Amino acid sequence: MPDSKAVRGSRGGGGTHQRPSLPTFYRQVIAELRKVVYPTQEQLITYFIVVMVFVLFMMALVSALDLGFGKLVFAIFGGNSDT
Repeated sequence: MPDSKAVRGSRGGGGTHQRPSLPTFYRQVIAELRKVVYPTQEQLITYFIVVMVFVLFMMALVSALDLGFGKLVFAIFGGNSDT
């Protein structure tokens, strides 16, 4: 099976690619950061609540599964130690 161009070729298309100078790199980073749209306080609170509800739900689910599987294992292997 032949190699694809994505694996064989170099990044970015054509000829030699040089790294930009450090000041150019920082200017480009600042320019990209200016494009970032930060959430409003209302959006941030909404996202926080959604994430917390999801995390609490997942904690409850994992805890219930752990408790259920633990009881099942004790039922199967006999957790009685009356000897």
